[in-house]
Amino acid sequence: MNNSYANELKALKRSGRYRKRLLVDETLIDMASNDYLGLAHLSKLHEQACETLKKYPYHAPKSSMLVNGYHPIHQAFENALCEANGFEAAIVMGSGFNANIGLIESLVRKGDLLLMDSDYHASGIAGARMCEGRVEFFAHNDPAALECALENAVEKRIIVAVEGIYSMGGDLLSREIIELCERYGTLLILDEAHSSGVIGEHLMGILDFYEIAPTHNMIKMGTLGKAYGSFGAYVLSSAHISDYLINRAKNVIYATAPSLYDTALAHHALIYIQKNTSTIKAKIRSHQAMIHTILGIKVEGLIVPIEIGDNRAVIEIQSMLKEELGVLVGAIRQPTVKKAILRLIARTDIAEETLMAVCERFSHIEIK
Repeated sequence: MNNSYANELKALKRSGRYRKRLLVDETLIDMASNDYLGLAHLSKLHEQACETLKKYPYHAPKSSMLVNGYHPIHQAFENALCEANGFEAAIVMGSGFNANIGLIESLVRKGDLLLMDSDYHASGIAGARMCEGRVEFFAHNDPAALECALENAVEKRIIVAVEGIYSMGGDLLSREIIELCERYGTLLILDEAHSSGVIGEHLMGILDFYEIAPTHNMIKMGTLGKAYGSFGAYVLSSAHISDYLINRAKNVIYATAPSLYDTALAHHALIYIQKNTSTIKAKIRSHQAMIHTILGIKVEGLIVPIEIGDNRAVIEIQSMLKEELGVLVGAIRQPTVKKAILRLIARTDIAEETLMAVCERFSHIEIK
C-alpha cells in the first residue's frame, strides 16, 4: 500500500494536532456545537417542515437553481429573510463554507482589492485564494488598521470582509468598522454565521444589534446550521448584487439547489425565533450574566473561549469534563486558532444548574 501522506499524519500526531471523527455520544450534554438556541432538538420544527414538504409532489430540488431547482420553498424563505432583515434580495445556498467561497471568488474581480479581517473564517480565506483581485489582511477587528489600508488603497472597487461575532474568540464586530466602510463607499461582506439568531433587538444579527439599516453596499451571509438548527446558508444583499451573484457565483450556478427539507426547517425556525424573541433574549442574558459572574468573562453572544495554549492539554481537559460532568465542550487546536482553546457554547436550552457547574469547574482548571 502506498501511504503517500504518512509523514504528514505523523507530524500532526507529534504536534497534538491530529484529528479523527467520533460518533455523537448522546449521553453527553452538548456544549460544543453551534446549536445556540437548541432548535435542532425541537421536534415540532421537524414536524412542521415535513408538513410543508407534503404540499408538493417531490421532496428534493433535483437540479441547480438556474436549471429547474428554484422551488417555492426556497422563494418563500428568501422573502421571509428579506422582510426580517431589511434587505432587498436573498439567495439560499448550500452551506456557509460554500457561500463564503462563492461570494468572495465571484465579487473580487481583477483590479479589485479585498480587505479581510485576519481572523476571518477559513472558508473566506479559501475564497480569497481563488479570487482574481489583490488580497490584504488587516489586524483583527481594528478600525485604525482598516482605515490605514483604505487610505492607501489605489483600487477603485474595494470589498471588506468581516464577521458579526467571531467564531473562536466570540468577540463582536466593532461598529466603527461598519461606519468606515460606509464612509469610504466599500462593499461590506458581513459573515453572520455566529451572530444571526443570537444578537440584536430582533435577534437578526450585527446590524440589528447596532440598529444600522442595510445599505446597497452591504452583503450579509448567514448560516442555517447554527442558531437556526438546520443546514445551509443564505446571502442577503441589494437586488443588483443578488442579480450579479446569480450570474457569476459558481456555487449558485453549478451546484444542486439547497435541500427543500432544510430550507423549510430553517423557515419554521425563523418564524419560531420571531414569535419567541423576548423569551430567547431573556435566556441569553441569563446565561451571559452567569458566565460573567463566575468566570469574569463578558460575552456578547454565546461563545465562551478559554485559552489553554497547549494542544494536548485541551484534549485532556475535554476528556476530564466528559468524565466528571457528562458534558462535551469544544477542544480547538491549531490551525483553527493561534493558541489552543476550550470553547464552551452556552446554548439557551442548557439547564442553568448545568451551565453553573461547568463554569465553576472551568474556574478551577489550572492552566499551565
